[in-house]
Amino acid sequence: MSTDATALTTVDLEFLRRPLRGFLSLAGGPVPPQPRPVWFEATAEGTIQLFTGPDTVKVRHLRRDPRASIVVAAPVGERERWVSVAGPATVEPDGAHDLCARLAARYWDDPEHADALAAILAEDQVRIVIHPERVRRYHY
Repeated sequence: MSTDATALTTVDLEFLRRPLRGFLSLAGGPVPPQPRPVWFEATAEGTIQLFTGPDTVKVRHLRRDPRASIVVAAPVGERERWVSVAGPATVEPDGAHDLCARLAARYWDDPEHADALAAILAEDQVRIVIHPERVRRYHY
């Protein structure tokens, strides 16, 4: 079943809180868009956020055109299910390191990545926040 909406539902948020990769596409990038796998967090307010360096290609594309989308799908072996969120994205200077630490705990469930996390946290980071205007979903 496929449906469209303008906001994430409680069921969407439950799905998006799993350690799944999202595929981010930005309108200000190459044509056609070239999605990139990212760690992400769905917030209680219904936005999607991720972190990146302040001088990355993602940030440069968003400064030219703030339209962004992310698609998250269930892994192979589960029933087909996905959620797509599209809308304007903002680049926020605060909260990126806390977000990074939360996501590292979610995606890296072992202490072997401590050095990698420390290296990321030692760098400047910003948050990208996608504000949903269109949410599409499918579940089998």
